[in-house]
Amino acid sequence: MTIKLVVSDVDGTLVRKDKSLSPQVIAAVHRLRAAEVPFTLISARPVSGVLPLVTALGIDVPLAAFNGGILFRPDGSEIVAHRVERAVVEGVFALAKGLAVDRWVFAGGQWYASSGEGVHVEHERVASNQAPVIRADFTDLYDRADKITFVSDDRDLLKELAAKAVSAFGDRATIGQSQVYYLDVTDTRANKGDGVAALAEMLGVDLADTLVLGDMDNDVPMFDRAGLSIAMGQAPDAVKAKADWVSSSNQEDGVAHAIDAFILPKVTT
Repeated sequence: MTIKLVVSDVDGTLVRKDKSLSPQVIAAVHRLRAAEVPFTLISARPVSGVLPLVTALGIDVPLAAFNGGILFRPDGSEIVAHRVERAVVEGVFALAKGLAVDRWVFAGGQWYASSGEGVHVEHERVASNQAPVIRADFTDLYDRADKITFVSDDRDLLKELAAKAVSAFGDRATIGQSQVYYLDVTDTRANKGDGVAALAEMLGVDLADTLVLGDMDNDVPMFDRAGLSIAMGQAPDAVKAKADWVSSSNQEDGVAHAIDAFILPKVTT
């Protein structure tokens, strides 16, 4: 294949555990762009959480937030947005009733949360580049939710909730775990498979000539659609098995390693 577009996940892939963008990754992305290969991002983050990365990486093409739920320009303006169906929002909240999970709703560019405490809240403050609005009632947001996230460190509880949500609403929403402690619900079109296809189409690039990088289950749909896929070294074995190549971990600047060891040799020879 000819690599004409590279699309990367953000958390667990592009950035380190502390959410920082390393100088090594920045330099590697600029080397890729100097080789005239466009580079862009698709993330479970909201637009506000992706935008701070644009300038450092020199991105000048469309990007995707909420796993493809919102496609937007480098200046933050929306191109298209897909919101979660109200009945699905009501249904997944009903399934989570009484469970020991925090509830987050992203709507209208704002992050609403049931709690302002905990390590995941602190990480999300950095990832989303904003502070949460704390509330107990989310019903007024049901008609305009871009993403719902249930948060818990009880992995079994979250997996069970995910299974129930998929069984009830899997044909009407994209439901999956972006991290072992996050369960995300977005519109059916808000998945990384459709998202990367939309980005490629906007840039006039065939999916067969698109390479993607990721680390979690929610990245597998774009692994399945793109011509080539690269998983980070710390990714679960099931995710690595779906990839064409495995890089080093995100802590070891896996995106930079992938660009220098795998991608650039293919585009400069």
